[in-house]
Amino acid sequence: MSEQTLSNLMHEDRRFEPPADLAADANVKEEAYARADSDREAFWAEAAERLDWGKKWDQVLDWSNPPFAKWFVGGTLNASVNCVDRHVEAGNGDKVAIHWVGEPDDDTRDITYAQLKDEVSRAANALTELGVQKGDRVAIYMPMIPEVVVAMLACARLGAPHTVVFGGFSADALASRITDCEAHVVITSDGGYRRGAASALKPAVDEAVAKTGDLVRHVLVVRRTGQDVDWHGREEGGRDVWWHDAVDGASAEHEPEMHDSEHPLYVMYTSGTTGKPKGILHTTGGYLTGTSYTHWAVFDLKDDDVYWCTADVGWVTGHSYMAYGPLANGATQVMYEGTPEKGRWWQIVQDYKVTILYTAPTAIRTFMKQGREIPDGYDMSSLRLLGSVGEPINPEAYVWYREVIGGDRCPVVDTWWQTETGQIMISPLPGVTAGKPGSAMKALPGISADVVDDDAKSVGNGNGGYLVLKEPWPAMLRTLWGDDQRFKDTYWSRWPGLYFAGDGAKLDEDGDIWLLGRVDDVMNVSGHRLSTTEIESALVSHPKVAEAAVVGAADETTGQAVCAFVILRDSAGDGGEDIVEELRKHVAKEIGAIAKPRQIMVVPELPKTRSGKIMRRLLKDVAEHREVGDVTTLADSTVMDLIKTREGSSSSED
Repeated sequence: MSEQTLSNLMHEDRRFEPPADLAADANVKEEAYARADSDREAFWAEAAERLDWGKKWDQVLDWSNPPFAKWFVGGTLNASVNCVDRHVEAGNGDKVAIHWVGEPDDDTRDITYAQLKDEVSRAANALTELGVQKGDRVAIYMPMIPEVVVAMLACARLGAPHTVVFGGFSADALASRITDCEAHVVITSDGGYRRGAASALKPAVDEAVAKTGDLVRHVLVVRRTGQDVDWHGREEGGRDVWWHDAVDGASAEHEPEMHDSEHPLYVMYTSGTTGKPKGILHTTGGYLTGTSYTHWAVFDLKDDDVYWCTADVGWVTGHSYMAYGPLANGATQVMYEGTPEKGRWWQIVQDYKVTILYTAPTAIRTFMKQGREIPDGYDMSSLRLLGSVGEPINPEAYVWYREVIGGDRCPVVDTWWQTETGQIMISPLPGVTAGKPGSAMKALPGISADVVDDDAKSVGNGNGGYLVLKEPWPAMLRTLWGDDQRFKDTYWSRWPGLYFAGDGAKLDEDGDIWLLGRVDDVMNVSGHRLSTTEIESALVSHPKVAEAAVVGAADETTGQAVCAFVILRDSAGDGGEDIVEELRKHVAKEIGAIAKPRQIMVVPELPKTRSGKIMRRLLKDVAEHREVGDVTTLADSTVMDLIKTREGSSSSED
């Protein structure tokens, strides 16, 4: 990476300074960076003081056995108490915790902190009746309904680590996760709503449980859609239990236990790779400290904010910035069951007067494709801050997001972090840091990030390399569930003492960080190393392009060649040879002739997982004329059929 060709695209003259009123009243000021640098442990200890502890820690950080960290050693706390009980005790029980919006238009619920506390206590008592004890693992496979948050917090209250499996995953994926963490209880629902139709979940659970032998003793089922389900009830040992039977009648009084700071909070499995999924283990004290602090700092959270993170709770963003971080901070937030249908999000922003919106570049580009006349039809003047998460955001998508959704007044915080990091690591601070389209800017206070070359030496401004983390941080993964050696081999083996994130990055001339995507997504074209992210951003900067995905395909002459798949904006028409050539020339102008795509295919959609990530390996199969691989994790597997039908219509020139 240290010798890769870096394009002019990474030079960005547009800068957006923090609004004066936000800067004056910001939660975090410039001095936080220096304070954290001078005493990192004292900085994180101060952040931990924002939580309620049963017993204060004896030691902030034990790093005596790297890479195995222990934070706030000797301290005890309960994540559920920090997310609900303490707000009620502070007199904020009547404050709305969750504005829940179901996919059917008239299906909504407002849940206060007092109501959430009672429901969590009932669920904890119900789980205890089902035999769940401290240390037992519980699998959760649910749609975006309030009960999924209740289930998570009830598990945390008991000290029973949960593993949430995204409701779009297959029965095989669910079974493998149940088996790996030996979960004896599964919490699910009969189904959920997706794009206006009821979608079943219970059948996948039944199939998964059948694959796990006698491991699962109980399946707790929320009635959401009213669909008929197979039932393994009393006559079959009482395996299946309705939520409304077990939880609704349980006591709302539950005395919580304080758990050790390092007690496991949850296991989240990564997906999309070959082999056994990796179970990322997060523990209680450090994770809650990191997520609550960064949620408060990065989003400049105020008491009267209405916050909306659009992520599904089946992903780490939903854990850290929809469940634990916001609730630990006593925030009022929106939770939406459905998908980003035309106009629905903006109706929600208008109706609930959302002030902070945190979403993915994939969603932003989808809305760009639809055209600005749709969001322009809604009053979104309540918004004051926008966030981006999940992948690097293209500069043009950033500017569109800021101008169209944010009214050209809202700062955009472009955040970088991972399932493994647990918390945001690199991001602007909205009252301190200028925004630069396409750049995540700099590591947050208390985080030590660097861009290094193959010899682990800092590359310096204007150069590219590998993104690494040099010091432990509170919300870091502690290990991979049941596999310490794989944890060391996967994240810590490339350079001694450095956590390698797997991402490439560049420091621009100002020292600001640009994420270039996974190192695997770097192409070698005639000896020149090119980032797929850079070329995708160049394509999206063209006014006719809504979204782009780039892969490197084997080429006899150049080693690898650039192959691009683009979705045109609705206003651009269907495309043809003229627009393909126009786009090839545009990339050459933006980056250089070396980056000009050999092939550009105009497609109606891109293959995406249900979390919105583009499955580039499938596009590479198409580009290299191979049989398309496994499509089971796609939100819509028919997309690949549509792409294959377009394969012969692309331009392929020198």
